[in-house]
Amino acid sequence: MTLIRSKRVYGIDVIRSIAISLVLISHCTYLLYPNNNNIILSFIRTLGAVGVDLFFVLSGYLIGGLLLKNIESGKTSLSHLLIFWKRRWLRTLPNYFLVLVLNVILLLILDDALPKNLWLYIPFLQNFISPHPNFFTEAWSLSIEEYAYLMLPLLLYLSFFMFKRHFKQLFLKLTLAMIIALFAFKISYYFNANVTSYKEWSSGFRKVVLYRIDAIYFGFLLVYFIKKYNTFFMQKKKLFSAIALFVFGSTHLLIYYFSLYPQTYLGFYVFLYMPLVLLSCALLFPYFIDLKKNRILENVFYFISTRSYAIYLVNYSLILLTVQRYYEVDQISFFAKVLFLVLFLSLTIIIAQIIYLFFERPILSLRDKYVSK
Repeated sequence: MTLIRSKRVYGIDVIRSIAISLVLISHCTYLLYPNNNNIILSFIRTLGAVGVDLFFVLSGYLIGGLLLKNIESGKTSLSHLLIFWKRRWLRTLPNYFLVLVLNVILLLILDDALPKNLWLYIPFLQNFISPHPNFFTEAWSLSIEEYAYLMLPLLLYLSFFMFKRHFKQLFLKLTLAMIIALFAFKISYYFNANVTSYKEWSSGFRKVVLYRIDAIYFGFLLVYFIKKYNTFFMQKKKLFSAIALFVFGSTHLLIYYFSLYPQTYLGFYVFLYMPLVLLSCALLFPYFIDLKKNRILENVFYFISTRSYAIYLVNYSLILLTVQRYYEVDQISFFAKVLFLVLFLSLTIIIAQIIYLFFERPILSLRDKYVSK
């Protein structure tokens, strides 16, 4: 265990911890102020969405880095792609299907109707071209990740098979080509969508696979350029962080100051907003990658980071919505709401810890034992 921890990048654990914390904090507002949408709460909830985007960039950075490492090691055959997929699937699918089953069991216990076309959750098609159903809503981001790691790696390895050389250039060119090709779907959305609210834009665009796969590929580009120009990025890490905060802050100040809503400024939200958020996330990476360990906080970030996937999967549909069933918002005191908040956070951590210790970690150990790196 000590050896495994020694191989971890401290800054990556910090990024992952920040991302899941943003998601959790945003969900906490739905317990304390469920019917309040003032500017502060709206921004906190926006940060929760940004937390998911940070996960996307981080995931693309890590998986893109693995692909680049394979290229450098000469692992460019289709058999190596299959190994890549096996390791990826054993990392993501067991937890996903476990929590999917738990959500189904919960609905049966509560005597609620199961969603139509539940089978779509198995091949991750429930939000491929349409809004995600109102069931196990966290799964929208998993669909985006799974198809991102199915589509571009397949194109990459087919290209390796065909061209037999210039593998790193193919990595960059195909990643850029994929981002450009996916842009066509955004154009189609812009000209055909009839958006009447932020929530409708979020469910119909931000959480739909075809429109958001490029979020992962931002991470691919990030790791390529950091590896290629490592000295430059590390020397300018503070400048890039300042630019990231400026871009993020000014973008949201403009949104709130000029009341930029998707229903009136759809082009901004389709073509500019998400890339600006992803760029802001990406520019923070050089600083965090080179972050020096803090002995006091290291264990905290390690704990949160390693449990983050389980926390993400269980916190909302499985726990928060269940907790909300047992209190009337307008009939309980603020103190009682705080108690429900503590219950929500406690259950989230406890269940995530159980899943990590007795399900996720054993599966990862078996993966490392039987599926070569």
